[in-house]
Order: sequence, then structure tokens, then C-alpha cells
Amino acid sequence: MEPKTILIYPTYLPSIASMAAMAKADYIVFEIKDNYQKQTYRNRAYIAHSNGKLLLGIPVKHSKDTRHQKTKNIKTENEFPWLAEHWKSIQTAYRTSPYFEYYEDDLEPLFTSKVDNLLDFNLKILDTFFELIGISATVTKTNEYHKNPDQFDARFLADCKKEKDYNFSTYHQVFEEENGFFGNLSVLDLLCNEGPNSLNYLESQNVFGSK
Repeated sequence: MEPKTILIYPTYLPSIASMAAMAKADYIVFEIKDNYQKQTYRNRAYIAHSNGKLLLGIPVKHSKDTRHQKTKNIKTENEFPWLAEHWKSIQTAYRTSPYFEYYEDDLEPLFTSKVDNLLDFNLKILDTFFELIGISATVTKTNEYHKNPDQFDARFLADCKKEKDYNFSTYHQVFEEENGFFGNLSVLDLLCNEGPNSLNYLESQNVFGSK
């Protein structure tokens, strides 16, 4: 049985696994009191590009002691135009997809407005995707960090180093003929290719059975 309440990290352009977990939940609790960890989906996402699977990474500022740096305090490094680069890569990847033009006006402001705080940016992105996909779960945030929480712990979905093969159903991807199908990309890939069917797709995928 799918958990109705989940604890999950707000991530950048969240993966299909993360978004599927949220699409099935009635209550979503965002973990915002954790210590920041490098090399996770907190600041990275993958899309399908003409040359294959492309990493979009957000550069962040680190303190000397990153072990105790809170995610809520992480600032983005804006000395070079990563936002513009990400948006250009997204346009190049999805301009020929069936639904990019339909969602472009909703997505573009995410990449043309100033970003300073990583967590705030991820939460803003999630708000946008919830609206575009049609996810209507009740959302709250943590007040403190618990190693063993009361809710179903879906925080592992932010770990891209130990990611499982979820065997998600395939759907048409723009560069599938050249590169094959890539599973568990950013939900942006699903949205641009499946459009209004994205919610049905997410609700039909098995996430926690593969943990």
C-alpha cells in the first residue's frame, strides 16, 4: 500500500521518482531542517539532451565546515550565469517536444528571476510543477530534524549516488531514437513529452516497492 504521508527533500527540477511519490501522497512534509549534503538532487537534475543524459547542476557557496551547514542556509553561487545556461539547455532539449511550447511561459520565470537561496528556489519550482501537473496534496514543512521520523521516510529519493533502477514505464522522449530511453530524469522531461498525461503517469509508477 502506498504511504499517504511522506517526508521528502525539496530538490531541483525533481526526479520522476520524487514527483511520483508526491503525486500519490495525501500529505507531503518537506524536510527543511537537514544538514546539506553534496552530490544529491538538492542542487542537480538530469534531462535528455541531443548528446545523451545531461546534468544541470546549481553551483552553491560552501562554508569551511560543510558537515554542519544547514540546507536552508545554502546560497547559490551567481558569479557566472548558470540560470541562463540551464534555461538555454532546456530550450535546446525540448523545443521540439510536444508540450514545451505550452508550458514555456510558466517555466521561463524560474530561470529569469534572481536566485539567492537554494531551498527557496527548490520550493518555488515545486509550487510551479504542482500547479502544472495538478498535484493537490496538503504540504507542510518540518520544524526540526528527526533521524527516525513518524512519517514515511522518502528522503532517500534525493540521493542520486545510490539510486535504484525503478523500472518505470517508458514514454516517448525527444532523442529516444538516437540515445535510447532514459528513466527517472527530471519530471520536466515527462511534462514536456506527456503534458496533461503526466499526473496519470506519475500515479501509475511504483516507487517504494523498489527501495
